[in-house]
Amino acid sequence: MVKVWLLALMILYNGFSLTVFGIHNSTRPEFVNIGALFSFNTSVGKIIKIAIEAAVEDVNSDPNILGETKLKLSLQEDSKYRGFLSIAEVLQVMARHNVAIIGPHSSVTAHVITHIANELQVPLLSFSALDPTLSSLQFPFFIRTCHSDLFQMAAIADLVDYYGWKEVIAVYIDDDNGRNGIVALGDKLAERRCRISYKAPVSPEATPEEITNVLVQVALAESRIIVVHANTLWGPKVFSVARNLGMMGTGYVWIATAFLSAILDISGPLSSDKMDEIQGVLTPRMYTPDSELKRRFVLKWKNLTRGNTADGPLGLSFLSLYAYDTIYALAHALDAFFKQGNKITFTNDSKLLSLHGDTLNLEALNVFNEGNTLRKNIYGVNMTGVTGLFKYAPDGNLVNPAYEIINVIGSGSRRIGYWSNQSGLSAVPPETIHSKPGNGFRESKKLLPVIWPGDIDQKPRGWVFPNNGRLLRIGVPISVSYRQFVSQVPGTDTFQGFCIDVFLSAVNLLPYAVPYKFIPYGDGKNNPSCTELVRLITTGVSIMSIVFCGVWMFLMPYVESGLVVVAPVRGSETSALAFLAPFTPRMWFVTALFFIIVGTVVWILEHRVNDEFRGPPKKQLITIFWFSFSTMFFSHRENTVSTLGRCVLLIWLFVVLIITSSYTASLTSILTVQQLSSPIKGIESLVNSKEPIGYSQGSFSKNYLIQEVGIDESRLVPLITPEQVTKSLEKGPRDGGIAAYIGQRAYIDIFLSSRCQFTVVGQEFTRNGWGFAFPRDSPLAVDLSTAILQMADNGDLQRIHDKWLLSRACLTQGAKLEVERLELKSFWGLYVICGSACLLTLLIYLIQIIRQYNKHHSEELDSPDQNSGSGSTRLRSFLTFIDEKEETVKNRSKRKKMERISYRSSEGGSISINSNKDYVAQSSSCIADSVSNGGSEQVFIKVV
Repeated sequence: MVKVWLLALMILYNGFSLTVFGIHNSTRPEFVNIGALFSFNTSVGKIIKIAIEAAVEDVNSDPNILGETKLKLSLQEDSKYRGFLSIAEVLQVMARHNVAIIGPHSSVTAHVITHIANELQVPLLSFSALDPTLSSLQFPFFIRTCHSDLFQMAAIADLVDYYGWKEVIAVYIDDDNGRNGIVALGDKLAERRCRISYKAPVSPEATPEEITNVLVQVALAESRIIVVHANTLWGPKVFSVARNLGMMGTGYVWIATAFLSAILDISGPLSSDKMDEIQGVLTPRMYTPDSELKRRFVLKWKNLTRGNTADGPLGLSFLSLYAYDTIYALAHALDAFFKQGNKITFTNDSKLLSLHGDTLNLEALNVFNEGNTLRKNIYGVNMTGVTGLFKYAPDGNLVNPAYEIINVIGSGSRRIGYWSNQSGLSAVPPETIHSKPGNGFRESKKLLPVIWPGDIDQKPRGWVFPNNGRLLRIGVPISVSYRQFVSQVPGTDTFQGFCIDVFLSAVNLLPYAVPYKFIPYGDGKNNPSCTELVRLITTGVSIMSIVFCGVWMFLMPYVESGLVVVAPVRGSETSALAFLAPFTPRMWFVTALFFIIVGTVVWILEHRVNDEFRGPPKKQLITIFWFSFSTMFFSHRENTVSTLGRCVLLIWLFVVLIITSSYTASLTSILTVQQLSSPIKGIESLVNSKEPIGYSQGSFSKNYLIQEVGIDESRLVPLITPEQVTKSLEKGPRDGGIAAYIGQRAYIDIFLSSRCQFTVVGQEFTRNGWGFAFPRDSPLAVDLSTAILQMADNGDLQRIHDKWLLSRACLTQGAKLEVERLELKSFWGLYVICGSACLLTLLIYLIQIIRQYNKHHSEELDSPDQNSGSGSTRLRSFLTFIDEKEETVKNRSKRKKMERISYRSSEGGSISINSNKDYVAQSSSCIADSVSNGGSEQVFIKVV
């Protein structure tokens, strides 16, 4: 009996405990507790409350989602709106055994309470805490039901890169959300070769005076692209102070994060004073595609907010849409949770029970046993809500993040384009781009025009010289040699030279003033290293540095100057065989060969028809050589009769004309222009030799010759002044000098203008130019490059060059280095044409000969006294036929034809005599009379 009572008491106790938690013995409970933690007294909190309550009502009225189970919502006011002070409110929500909590509003609070959610395994679903770091593995129970700020920062970085800006200034609240958002912005800018040049953090409790102090420092900075990352309460204060400081005018670019678009949506239309403070500002707005569900919700929203406008209008923001979809997503996750056979149970946390103290009441906090299962079901939701497709990617973020780019204009705003993580910036919605072919996608990559601060439509430059009293520091190398380029006026801080004049002229063309100061670099005894000077820029020694150096092409080059080889030369004397110099040996051989070939071809074509090409073999051989070589002077006396021979001769005479003209011009140059010779032919011959090579101390030549060309460092001799170069070249490698000197073309031109015993050998083996070196992505580089290009167009650059670098050239610079012989590769086309013509004519001639011979041979076979004979006999017959004159062959052919006719006629006469004796007798008498007369006449008897 005692056991029965104990069993009954246990059943009653279990039923009581489950009833307290709102759970029945069935799988699906009657209701499920969910909580919401927001600051409902703010305008943002009000619209969130309206959207959440509307979503809970719609879910409870739809039996297709949770069936008979209802959501029971408990709202908790986050009155302190701060991280640590909100813990009390959070603990109150957790003590109500909620299976999920919607919120919190801010990322600061989320960073604190996510630790509690992890401990109690209660999912936190937030659509307003957008800090990217909350998505880390450290906070598994924090589930963001909106798009992270990471995508918003990517959209802003794309916007900065789209307009060609390289540096921005970040103004932000110095809290978790502000700092982490700006870090994400810096990462996205770095991916596009941009950067944050200045960070201006502001305290969350900053006064207008403190904000003013921060913005004054911003105004002194160089960049005019300002990104403001704040919330709806603090952000408008920044623009109010900026307008009072005159920072909302021409030249500035303001980009606000999504807080500004939320203000425009929720509290719009704003007063004229508030709108004047944000004119021209760009801001992203979270994009939700148009759909039937969204349109129905927009109509419903007007009814929901009709009685809640006492403190101002409550417009529809993306926060309202995602709040509504968050409740629906949780409902679908709970439906899947229950369909899996799960139950909602809570147990005491042993860790909390070990902490003693009545004031905190930690015993009321229990662990949601199935919290991890519900969390997985939330990530598995795949539905279409008022925001569009609601589905999570493998990284825990919602799919298809997209934003509208809004430009504040007049009393409202205008959309200038869109951004999505798949298509980037575009002028059409993302879903439209995805349905277009490739060409349509490329055409949509442009944004609509923007009205910038100051009511201008021209894109601001985005930077100015910092108004902080500091000058642009310009490093100037003090070289010992070639002072025409850069030199310091003795006893002063001023500089002069070609490079100095180019820089000053370019600066004068800029539309703004550039305060600068020249900083000399070098000891005046040795040439400074340009590489080391440029390294000082990259290490950030100067605020901004420009280097007058000829190897770094960070800017538009104003002098083309590659590396060349200088070597000693000597004049060469004309030899007795100078007439052979114009052609190379191969050219002479091929030319002579073609003279013989053409003479032979013409002889073959003319031999059977032209008496001038006939005779004894010795005479014919002489004729071939005489005719071929006499065409060189167009003095051949033999006439060509055949058509084929004339064609070959015409083409050959054209070839001879070109060859003789080229020979005459080359020989004239050889005999009249001074010829120079040098054992060094160029950089290739230096690489293959072991002789020492000189270079300019401090230049980049040494590293280039070692690393790129492959010359051993022991062979390189550093030289400082032109006098040292001259002395070393004159000594030569045998007397302790150098075989050649390698320098930049601009310097070498000045060096050779007064030193005629040296010259440049070979070609330039680098293609470099002189420019002003800047730090990477310096905005001044673009404007100064444009100014140098303008100087090149209007002739200022050439006039400066003539002022400093124009000098009288050495007389030997007009001389030629060695003989430039004419090679076969320059004429092979002519020889191919001539050779093809010879082959073609010989082929045609052979076909004609074979046809004539076949005809002649067939006639001989028809003769009664001829037989076919052997192959050798026929070959001898063919060769004899070729050697015979064509006229003789034709006469013999006619005679044989007459004989055949006579023979056939005599046979016919015998037949007629046998048939008619009288007539035969009479004919015989006549024939006898004819024969007796000498047989010189032919008798033709017609047989009837």
